[in-house]
Amino acid sequence: MATTRDYEPNVVLSNQDYNVVGTRPLRPDGADKVTGRALYGADFAAAGLLSGSVLRSPHAHARIKSIDTSKAEALDGVRAVVTSADFPQGGEGPVVWQRDNVLASDKALYRGHAIAAVAAASPHIAEEAVSLIDVDYEVLTPVTDVQSSMKGDAPILHDSLMTDELGEKADKASNVASHFQHVKGDVKAGFKEADVVIEREFTTKTVHQGYIEPQAATALWNNDGRLHIWCSTQGSFAARDACAKILDIPVSQIRVVPLEIGGGFGGKIDVYLEPVAALLSKKTGTPVKLVMSRADVLQGTGPTPGSYAKIKIGAKKDGTITAAHAYLAMEAGAYPGSPVGAGAMCVLAPYDLENALVDGYDVVVNKPKTAAYRAPGAPNAAFAGEQVIDEVAKAIGMDPIDFRMKNAAKEGTRQVHGPTFPRVGYEEVLEAMKSHPHYNAPLDGPNQGRGVAVGFWFNIGFDSACNIAVNADGTVTLQEGSTDIGGTRASIAMQAAEVLTLPYEKVHPTVVDTDTIGFTAVTGGSRTTFATGWAAYEAAQDVRTKMIDRAAQIWEVDADTVELEDAVFKSKSDPELSMTFAELAGQLGRSGGGITGTAAVSPSGVGGAFAGNIVDVEVDPETGKTEILRFTVVQDAGKAIHPSYVEGQMQGGAVQGIGWALNEEYYMSDSGTMDNVSLLDYRMPTSLDLPMIDTVIVEVANPGHPYGVRGVGEAPIIPPTPAIANAIENAIGTRLFALPMNPAAVAKAVMDK
Repeated sequence: MATTRDYEPNVVLSNQDYNVVGTRPLRPDGADKVTGRALYGADFAAAGLLSGSVLRSPHAHARIKSIDTSKAEALDGVRAVVTSADFPQGGEGPVVWQRDNVLASDKALYRGHAIAAVAAASPHIAEEAVSLIDVDYEVLTPVTDVQSSMKGDAPILHDSLMTDELGEKADKASNVASHFQHVKGDVKAGFKEADVVIEREFTTKTVHQGYIEPQAATALWNNDGRLHIWCSTQGSFAARDACAKILDIPVSQIRVVPLEIGGGFGGKIDVYLEPVAALLSKKTGTPVKLVMSRADVLQGTGPTPGSYAKIKIGAKKDGTITAAHAYLAMEAGAYPGSPVGAGAMCVLAPYDLENALVDGYDVVVNKPKTAAYRAPGAPNAAFAGEQVIDEVAKAIGMDPIDFRMKNAAKEGTRQVHGPTFPRVGYEEVLEAMKSHPHYNAPLDGPNQGRGVAVGFWFNIGFDSACNIAVNADGTVTLQEGSTDIGGTRASIAMQAAEVLTLPYEKVHPTVVDTDTIGFTAVTGGSRTTFATGWAAYEAAQDVRTKMIDRAAQIWEVDADTVELEDAVFKSKSDPELSMTFAELAGQLGRSGGGITGTAAVSPSGVGGAFAGNIVDVEVDPETGKTEILRFTVVQDAGKAIHPSYVEGQMQGGAVQGIGWALNEEYYMSDSGTMDNVSLLDYRMPTSLDLPMIDTVIVEVANPGHPYGVRGVGEAPIIPPTPAIANAIENAIGTRLFALPMNPAAVAKAVMDK
């Protein structure tokens, strides 16, 4: 995948020049990762370490009548067996659901649901012991798609689950956990004003994040009562807090050490193995390690939801959208909590609408509990919304980018769910797309088509902490609590270096455990470079202030007369008073002691991000195979702290969107079993399936961040599926309304036409 830089987009760029921010230094963890020295979850070892294995349900929906572990416990080499009965009992709602998802209690609610676990002297003994556990199931009828689950006669997953209907609790059990609405203006009146009204229905299948490293966790419940956990996680504090709730112990009793993470994309926020390993360790008094197989990952962790959407949009002949209605129903999996809320916030966000309505439904089905996947809910919604936008533009004879530009959200636009946009770069993204050579290049042959689409992600802030200590040689060490998935050690260190006017190489970042740093939220939601970067900025400001005070003390001048520029302290009152950052650092020990800067932030100036795609495809009408010929990503990054990492996020999101569009799905049998539980059959794209992916970084500075940062991780996965769908429609003259648009689906659409 390559990045082209053969033109300069006509966009508003951040007008601030920096020494470090905006450059492309090497990542500090790169050498360890490419040489194999970096330690990942499965690499952890400790004296007396036991191996664990998990028994999983063969049924998608079954009542657990009894569990007999006696044969497993009698096997030589087995040290402990645990079931849900070993967890603290009681509670209600989310805590119970979270606990039951880790080890099922009364019901198995999906194929692969964890039932029991064993700790033994070796992995082979543990696996054999698991096979000896006898579970008596009463098999029930499963329901595995959102539309079937919403029907009145559908099998009920939870007898205690009553629909929250627009804030009012229903009086009978249902698979619909909640129904909410966002309303702006008068939708009925808006549709009456329209010259063109188009309404379409769309479905998407369940897909997985596809991270390369399976989940792994090791726990030691020590004899001092403290629980130590080493794991592959996107949030050590999130893992700590979840385990504390499930195990009913104080958070102060748990220390979580995040190891390197081989991908996550949202799927490694929730805990699956950690509480189980903790119970096994408590029983054995020794550390216990659990590692998932690929089949366990696909069947037993949280994918993104399948969904059903109905989109209705009306517009005048001049291109003004008069009304929009989005109906979104998303699968939560076995327990409530689908990302339909986020999807509802994003589906109409690119447009300045006078009249709009969004209906959202959170629906349980007999599949693994859904987890976050890169802009959770937004790609499902955009697949529907952006296709109808394109169809309306075509119906009134308007260029699809011009149509989006005419209705573009901008600073001051009130979103359907309430908030008003601050300064955003959506118009600049559209301008860059319209003027890009790709958009105006000719298509070379038959059955080729070009499509465009846009996507929005609101981004998040939340809590982050950072510590920075000055070393005697003039370097600084930086400690932070955000797991590094996409190069955030570098992007955070760069912001500290900019404040301290140091070269990037002088800042040494480390991701530390929950005992070492203040509370830091997950690496997710496109928050890390924004929020933890802000914490580093503030901690560096603390160091800068203290270093200036120390220089003033040594020189016996007023601190207000001392400045730091290019890593040199100077006195404005006496030009002869000057020393480098390194020289002052060397004097700290004999002039009052070392200097450390700290910061804990919860920034509110989050800036949402827009991304757009231009896609060319060629469709073989006989086989239905779709080839991506050219792919361009345009995205507003606010300020690209490390442009190479931003481009990588843009390209990575595009690749995952291509897989989602053309191949990926949980292929479910009628009995609720996933039939493609390997990466051979779960078809993710490889480099051979992909085109060169060009990137254009737009920089419209976010006024809510010191360097103008907008999170970039989520937005690029949103527009690929509708952009590809729009391109296919332009190639073959018929539209596809379901994902994936695999060869069979495309060939059928051609034949039906």
